[in-house]
Amino acid sequence: MQVEVLTDEDGLKGAWFAATIIEPSGEDKYLIEYKTLTNDDDTEFLREDIHACNIRPCPPEIIVVDGFKVMDEVDAYYNEGWWVGVIAKVLINCNYVVNFIEYDEKITFNQADLRPHQDWLNSKWVVPSDV
Repeated sequence: MQVEVLTDEDGLKGAWFAATIIEPSGEDKYLIEYKTLTNDDDTEFLREDIHACNIRPCPPEIIVVDGFKVMDEVDAYYNEGWWVGVIAKVLINCNYVVNFIEYDEKITFNQADLRPHQDWLNSKWVVPSDV
């Protein structure tokens, strides 16, 4: 099963990473294999036991027709995972400055590396403006 996994590793906290559930590994835990994170010598994808509360289905794709606007909450694909941020500035050619408030950092992204942020609440996907 394809999922996203929240990790608590230093430097990666708060990001969701694509993974595959391999098998159950204990009470409310699953052995997963990351799709983008590799072991220290980059020879194979990293496997890890993850608690069920840190696993969610992959969010459905939302097509963004007219682009994002300032203050839209987005997920930005960065360092192999999806990080929650807020559009701080709209640039030309479908580029945006995203503010990662938790890390006090702003980074420029192309729209292709952004998706509308969605929360997994009560076993369904919710866009924050719908909450």
